[in-house]
Amino acid sequence: MKIAVILPCYNEEVAIGGTIDEFRQALPTAEIIVCDNNSSDRTADVARAHGARVLVEPRPGKGHAVRRLLGSVDADVYVMADGDMTYDASVAPRMVERLVREDLDMVVGNRLTSSGEHLFRSGHRFGNWMFTTLVKTFFASTVEDLLSGYRVFSRRFVATFPSQARGFEIETELTVHAFEYRLPVAEVDTPYKARPEGSVSKLSTYRDGLRILIVMVLLFRDVKPLQFFGAVAIAIAVAALGIFWPVYLTFLQTALVPRIPTIVLVSGMFVVGAVLLASGIILDRVSATRRFLHRMSYQAQAGPYQHVGELGDLGIHEVSSAESAAAPGLSELG
Repeated sequence: MKIAVILPCYNEEVAIGGTIDEFRQALPTAEIIVCDNNSSDRTADVARAHGARVLVEPRPGKGHAVRRLLGSVDADVYVMADGDMTYDASVAPRMVERLVREDLDMVVGNRLTSSGEHLFRSGHRFGNWMFTTLVKTFFASTVEDLLSGYRVFSRRFVATFPSQARGFEIETELTVHAFEYRLPVAEVDTPYKARPEGSVSKLSTYRDGLRILIVMVLLFRDVKPLQFFGAVAIAIAVAALGIFWPVYLTFLQTALVPRIPTIVLVSGMFVVGAVLLASGIILDRVSATRRFLHRMSYQAQAGPYQHVGELGDLGIHEVSSAESAAAPGLSELG
């Protein structure tokens, strides 16, 4: 079984060396690949000095870096983390073991149940809670830490993941993909650590939060077009009825229609609503066909379970079912 640790990085000269060393100690047989996302410092040089393979992605944005990594690296299991030393590499073997033993497609490192939650800025905590709640509502997700960048994927997940994200919305896209196709997912508690001195977060609370929200709406449109266009059609119909009601009352009282332009506007609004509803019905059928074809492609890929016997060879401790049940944060979520 080939394991790849993939680390998208932008200006992480201070932390990338320590991150590589920690993951090499935790997963000694894994290949470590760093994607330098157009850094202006010595991130790539430090990564090479610590023995990592380095890819370069000139287009700025974490989404571009992750897509470059997933498209260029061949492995059976992918461990994705940030290069800022905030994620606990010692948890990676347990996440890989969980993925392989239970034949999962994604394991998410949940930072919010650990003692490191206080390290998040208040805006980040609120944004994570809000977006997690929205994804749970729209896509029936059970992931508690939507914006966690610490994830383990199977080969079949990576092979069927059609990424379009440019920035920090990549985590939302990964989660929606898993639950749109009802892939088996689990979440594992992981400590979250402070960045080393000199390392600065690249996440902007408001700018990136707005981008995540826009992507979420677009994903809802693409994944559930009938609900999306149906909701817009209903909103337009309600607005049209509100505009039409005073005209109707005037007609009942005088038998006259004094505001012809209003009637024209209301008629046009009802036509637009009907067209949107019809579009939603058609696109829903198209989406169902796309999901069917995507599911066939997914099922054609080999799952991670075939490598369960190789865990010992990789230095990963094979836990018993009783130990798995007793370990915190190891309950399957999907």
